[in-house]
Amino acid sequence: MNMKFIDKLNSIWARNNSLVCVGLDPDFAKMPDCVKSGKNPIFAFNRAIIDATCKDVCCYKPQIACYEGQCAEEDLMMTLDYIRKKCPEVPVILDAKRGDIGNTSKMYAKEAFERYGADAVTLNPYMGMDALKPFLDYADKGAVILCRTSNAGAKEIQELKLENGLPLYKHVAELIAGPWNYNGNNMLVAGATAPAELGEIRKIVGRTPLLVPGIGAQGGDLEGVLKFGLTPEQTGLVINSSRGIIYASNGEDFAEKAGEETRKLKAAINSLR
Repeated sequence: MNMKFIDKLNSIWARNNSLVCVGLDPDFAKMPDCVKSGKNPIFAFNRAIIDATCKDVCCYKPQIACYEGQCAEEDLMMTLDYIRKKCPEVPVILDAKRGDIGNTSKMYAKEAFERYGADAVTLNPYMGMDALKPFLDYADKGAVILCRTSNAGAKEIQELKLENGLPLYKHVAELIAGPWNYNGNNMLVAGATAPAELGEIRKIVGRTPLLVPGIGAQGGDLEGVLKFGLTPEQTGLVINSSRGIIYASNGEDFAEKAGEETRKLKAAINSLR
C-alpha cells in the first residue's frame, strides 16, 4: 500500500527540516542557453534544479500549463519519473487547478494520479463537492483546494459575504477541513499576500496543511505567514517559491544558484519557527 500523501508530507517535513516547496514552472524563453540545445531541454533544466535542491525541500510543484503550453508533456513525465527515482520521499503536487463534473472530473483525476503519478493535485472548489469527489476518493492522494489565493483579484469573489456574514473563503475552508476531508488528505491554498486571512483560515482548519504561494516574486509576507500559519508542531505549511528559485541565475550556474536560494529561504523560514 502506498504511503498516504499527508503521511509523506509529515515525514519529509521532519527529514529535510524544511517547509520549502519549489515550483517547477519552466519557461523555455527564460531558461539558460546551456540547457536549450538538447532533446528535452525542459527536463534537463528541471533535473539540474532537483539535484541542487532535493535535500532542502518538502515538496515540488510543477505547474501543468508550463508543460502543456510548450508541448512538453514528455518533459513533465520525465521530471516526475526522475523525482521518484532521485528523491522518492519528496511529494509532488501537480498544480493543475482542476474542477469539473461527471466523467470529465474522473478523467482529470486519472490524469493527475494515474498518468502522471502525482502525490497531490490542486483543485478549484467553485463547482462544489461533485466536482471534487473523484479526486477525494483517491484515499492515498492529496487534494489541494483553492481557498484564499495570492492574486490581486482574489477578493472579488473570495471575500464576498454570505447571508450569515461569513466571507466565502471561510465557508470554503470549513468545507475543505470538514465534510470534504473524509479521507483526511486535504490541503488548502492560502496566499502569502494575505497573512491575516491565512490566520483566520488556520483557526478554522486546525492542523490541516496549507499550501502557501506568493513568496518571492509576488511579494508575500513570510513573517506573517509563519506567525499566523504554523501549527503547534511548527509545521503545517508548504511555502512555495517558483521564479525566485528556478530563475536565480541565467548562466551555467543556474542550478547552483537555485540551490542557494532554496537554502536561503529554508533558513529564513526556520529562523522564524
